[in-house]
Formats: sequence, structure tokens, C-alpha cells
Amino acid sequence: MTPVTKETFESEVLKAEKPVLVDFNAGWCGPCKAMKPILEEFEASTPDVKFVSVDIDDQDELAEDWDVASIPCLVLFKGGAEAKRSVGLVSRDAISELVGA
Repeated sequence: MTPVTKETFESEVLKAEKPVLVDFNAGWCGPCKAMKPILEEFEASTPDVKFVSVDIDDQDELAEDWDVASIPCLVLFKGGAEAKRSVGLVSRDAISELVGA
């Protein structure tokens, strides 16, 4: 998953041609670590959705800008706007529903 920063968020997420799933996470977060391999599987099998990652410790302004109060937080963007959101450790089925896989 491509790491995204405040500087690259607009071009990588908001101006993307296809839907983008943003994984707001942190290196110290156990549930975030547990979900990462599942997200990577979806990334490999869902080519019509772009998957990116935001480390909230390094990119706290982005977390604030998008009202991320708890992690892991998955936000699906379509056409430059938030379309769906999921907070906390979720199942494969929930991720599949989120990305429309």
C-alpha cells in the first residue's frame, strides 16, 4: 500500500481516477497491524480500487482534517469525496463490502 502524506494526499486520493481506500493507522496499533495483511490481499485482488496508507503519528494533520478519532479507520473516497467509513478492526466481509469487491 502506498504511504500518503499531507503533500501527496490531494494527488493520490482526492484527484484519483478510481476509488481509493485510505487506511489511517499507526505503527503501535495492534488492530492496525492485524488488518494490514488483509488489506494487502484486497489490494492485490481488487485492481479497480487504489489502496493507500496514512500513518497518523507522522500525518496528524491529515487525521484531523478527516476527523479520524480512532484507528484503524478505513475511508473510501470516490470522486474526491468520502463515500464510506469503517472504524476499528473489521472482518474480510466488511472490507469487501466497503470496497465493493
